Amino acid sequence: MQPLLDDVISYSNVRLTPVSASIGKLQNPLDVIVGESSSLETGVGSRRQELIDGKADLTQPNTLRTGHSTTISHLPTEILSEIFLYCLPTDKHLSPTPRQAPILLTKICHRWREIAVGLPRLWCNPLLKFDGRYDWDKRAFCYRYWLERSRGCPLSLRIEYDNEWSELPSLVQPYVRQVSSLALNFKVDNEPFMIEDFDRLKDLTIRRFPFSPTRVIIRTLSKLPVNLRSINMPCIMFSRKGLDLFTDPAWARLTHVEIALSGVDAFPRLLRLCPSVSFLAISGIFCPFQTAELAFTHTNLQTLHMSAIQLQRFGEDIGLFDVVTLPNLRVIEVLRFRTWPHEQFKAFLTRSRCPLEKLVLPDATCCTARQRAEHAILFPSLEIIAASPADVM
Repeated sequence: MQPLLDDVISYSNVRLTPVSASIGKLQNPLDVIVGESSSLETGVGSRRQELIDGKADLTQPNTLRTGHSTTISHLPTEILSEIFLYCLPTDKHLSPTPRQAPILLTKICHRWREIAVGLPRLWCNPLLKFDGRYDWDKRAFCYRYWLERSRGCPLSLRIEYDNEWSELPSLVQPYVRQVSSLALNFKVDNEPFMIEDFDRLKDLTIRRFPFSPTRVIIRTLSKLPVNLRSINMPCIMFSRKGLDLFTDPAWARLTHVEIALSGVDAFPRLLRLCPSVSFLAISGIFCPFQTAELAFTHTNLQTLHMSAIQLQRFGEDIGLFDVVTLPNLRVIEVLRFRTWPHEQFKAFLTRSRCPLEKLVLPDATCCTARQRAEHAILFPSLEIIAASPADVM
């Protein structure tokens, strides 16, 4: 068995030095807990300053096991559970590493192990990573134990896999109804990862490595879970033709979308595909319309972020704002544009009659002070922010 897995399922011969670093981070939360409970003042007050100063001996398992009393050993289970949650690394998704929480917490003493294993919130954001360097069966065994400890709590799951997804269903299938957030890393040879059965999934993130075929991702998105509300895939570029392949009505329920677009004509197509979206972040290659578009009004979009990867020739109007009307738009942020279609944008704002509150535009190199003043006349209470030069192409 690989060293990593040996450490994960073994509870002896572990270097405990890192515990002090984890506990050190708990000074403020512990201080709050002690301060709020008068009953804890009696049992913990005498050692409170020692805990804050990092002088308490919290890392010696022999002390905990041999009956010599320590303040930490007398804390109620509920308090230790809250401390354990503060011990978790700041990473959004965690690997089963034996020298950091939550695995490390199971190695200190019998009581800590019982509390950690019985606390489902410690085990709700796993990173399942299969990179070919470890035996699949051993890794799957390790991850299965981790997932079992989540005990029905909502899961935030991230999957990175070098090979086909075909090995994963047997591992993930028992927990599909727990997954509320899912991040998929696609690589070269992946097959589509079908997510239709994740009926409690609300947030989906897709990352694509170079040369990963877009057709695989399109097939993955062909059938969405009924409760999905957010899709985040800013590094995956779709043309209008690519968006036309999506016919699942679940797209109409999305409220948050981050995506890359190829061509301005993909912008109104995306708005038609997602009539409920209230937050939209798009980046991409903004070249002029290739086909004529009918005027379109989207009534739910409130926040629009746009960032150009590549723009048209300097000074050319690409028609970005010519066909859409957004009557509920409140925030718009525009970055990395070499030039700005001021007159078209002003006409768009006038036509939309939106309650605009915040406007972030490229700096004075492509949007002058006079143009900004004209926006302020249209919206007297508007907050106008000049983007940093680093954000302008």
